[in-house]
Amino acid sequence: MAESAMADKCRVKLYSLNRDQQWDDLGTGHISSTYVEHLQSVCLLVQSDSSEALILESKINSNTPYQRQQETLIVWSEAEGHGMALSFQDAEGCQQIWEDICRVQGKDPSVRITQDLLDESDQFDDILETADVFDLPSCEVGKLEDIDDFVSSILALPLPIHKERLALILENGNYIKNLLQLFHTCEDQGDTEGLHHLYEIIKGILFLNKTSLFEIMFSDECIMDVVGCLEYDPAMAQPKRHREFLTQHAKFKEVVPITDCELTQKIHQTYRVQYIHDILMPIPSMFEENFLSSLKTFIFLNKVQIVRMLHEDDNFLSEVFVQLRNETIDDDKQRELLFFFKEFCKFSQTLQPPDNDALFKTLTHLGILPVLKTVLSRKDLQMRSAATDILTYLVECSPSMIREFIMEEAQQSVDGNLFINLISEQMICDTDPELGGAIHLMELLRALIHPENMLSTPSKCERSEFLYFFYKHCIQNFIAPLFAITSENICEGDNVVGADKNSPNNYQTAGLLSLILELLTFCVQHHTYYIKNYILSNDLLRRVLILMSSKHTFLTLSALRFMRGMIGLKDELYNYYIIKGNLFEPVVNAFLKNGTRYNMLNSAVIELFEYIRVENIKSLVIHIVEKFYKTLESIEYVQTFKGLKIRYDEEKDQQNQIWKNLHTILYSQILCRGIRVLEKKEKMCIKEDSKEEEAVMPPLEDDFPDPYDKFMETKNPKENEDKVDLPKRTSSGSYKISSSPSAGGANETSSQSSSSTVGLKNDPDDEEKDEGDETSPKKKPHLSS
Repeated sequence: MAESAMADKCRVKLYSLNRDQQWDDLGTGHISSTYVEHLQSVCLLVQSDSSEALILESKINSNTPYQRQQETLIVWSEAEGHGMALSFQDAEGCQQIWEDICRVQGKDPSVRITQDLLDESDQFDDILETADVFDLPSCEVGKLEDIDDFVSSILALPLPIHKERLALILENGNYIKNLLQLFHTCEDQGDTEGLHHLYEIIKGILFLNKTSLFEIMFSDECIMDVVGCLEYDPAMAQPKRHREFLTQHAKFKEVVPITDCELTQKIHQTYRVQYIHDILMPIPSMFEENFLSSLKTFIFLNKVQIVRMLHEDDNFLSEVFVQLRNETIDDDKQRELLFFFKEFCKFSQTLQPPDNDALFKTLTHLGILPVLKTVLSRKDLQMRSAATDILTYLVECSPSMIREFIMEEAQQSVDGNLFINLISEQMICDTDPELGGAIHLMELLRALIHPENMLSTPSKCERSEFLYFFYKHCIQNFIAPLFAITSENICEGDNVVGADKNSPNNYQTAGLLSLILELLTFCVQHHTYYIKNYILSNDLLRRVLILMSSKHTFLTLSALRFMRGMIGLKDELYNYYIIKGNLFEPVVNAFLKNGTRYNMLNSAVIELFEYIRVENIKSLVIHIVEKFYKTLESIEYVQTFKGLKIRYDEEKDQQNQIWKNLHTILYSQILCRGIRVLEKKEKMCIKEDSKEEEAVMPPLEDDFPDPYDKFMETKNPKENEDKVDLPKRTSSGSYKISSSPSAGGANETSSQSSSSTVGLKNDPDDEEKDEGDETSPKKKPHLSS
């Protein structure tokens, strides 16, 4: 019993069956069987390759039936209607896990299903002892009604063990083959009642949902008889001729001869089983939705096997590409080749990532992308559609390899005819009024430029390289219709005129422009730097907002959504661009033109202004109120515009308060600076006066001061310095600072330096001016702006 982690982990892909009976891919990782302490049991653990997190922790219960299908698949149910599947990369890993499961349950690893249906609960044994519910009626025409009632009663029982036991009995004998022999007897005799019972019996056996039974019923020997039984639905007045369709009308076309008989048989079987599932089986009710989960799994695994067998054939794919590149073959043959390849790519989506990557590398090596480029430039609509579908599968599989091919092609191209520009051209030139092809190609372009699937390694940053390439060489191609339609010869005064094919009032043109705007909005949200440069350098938003005057509301909303995406980034560069260009005007005009109609346009415009109010984008709030509030203030059924005015008033009050505080601070700074300047000038004037007196009259003996005079001379300058008048405001808004001259200073010099006029603004060059004043005492300090 495996009570510790396996030494060698096995690579698996984990699937879960959803409510729609579709297998959801839960991820790829490595599996181990490990004893888990908190569950007190051995569990199957799958650790994800990408995040290293556990994507599966499943306790191996002793009574849970595990089924091994083919060589690389293990299927079981976690709960009623909750199927799980493990698809292994190789059979050896599957065998190791299967052996661990069998050891836990005490089963022989050679079995295909672990649960021993003959050793069940005592309650079920009592049922078998008291009533022979599993004594199947003998396989005779006269017993068909009893067989029908028996199978229906087993399906109605709540415990799955009853279905398991019935499936085992049917599997071990030739009961199904004997029933199908009775079908031929009833059909030959025209026994309609017997045929109706056979329909219910065969449908009930399919609803047992057991792969082992499918392998019997869908064998070459039995499958057409199963289809025949399902033709006789009692609810139909006349039987449908499904066998005739499958044998005479459904033709198997080999675009390239397939020499492997097993592969051919698998392709036929898969087509017929898919036909049974899609056409013959009734739509299951809410209570029967899980009855055919194993049938879906059977089809899924067949497709995986077909793709693997074709990939492993050394000559088959090579021959397909030789014919695809052959320009001499007719269109019908090439169309068939493309349809085959489309189906092949669709099947390849069932592969695990390593196998899928290996297949894609093979296709790339064989030259699939140059072939698709050639086909996309052809006029045949069906061929172009098939090529687009194939390209979509390839982009979903490996977008990085597609981008690598595009950039290598650009380096080698001489005429500039790039693959990605061809995709844009096909999108623009779609002739379908509903633009089905254009929508498909737009999604393909979105996947190619999506940053989330771009690789980033220490040696290479795919995002920056490809986006730089895209915005330099490609973006102008797919938005060319936008530039053409918003040019001056189409539009007058930012208003759309005319309704011809080149006008946004034309429905098909409006649809194309809406797709272009949707992709541009995606770029705004995900390519912040590159799209910003493009918008600002090409004045793109102004052109987009011209479309606000289109008569098609969906186009108007697309233009508004583009602007909303820009504002949602709260980028002040975008805000300045919008304010400077007065780009809210087309939005307000469209809003007013819409009038009182309560529709999507009304709600979208109000949401835009409400977002600006809630986020308090100050520059836009001020602009909107100052430019448009008088126009919008009458709208009172929402409080958005009044709320914008309140925001505006709050901002103005805050600015006024800041200005008052700044005024006080500046006043104090100017006053202090003016006093310091005057002190410096007075000191310099005193020094100059002293030097002049010494030069004119040399001192006499009695001129030397006595101690008292000396004391007074040192006291008076300090008293004079304190005598500084408060600054007075002049008529020009500056301040005049006055001071009393020193008693011992020269009158002329002191009068020149007795006042200074100082401005309110704090010039950053004030300090330099002050230093200049120290050397030039006669210059007045002036700190105005």
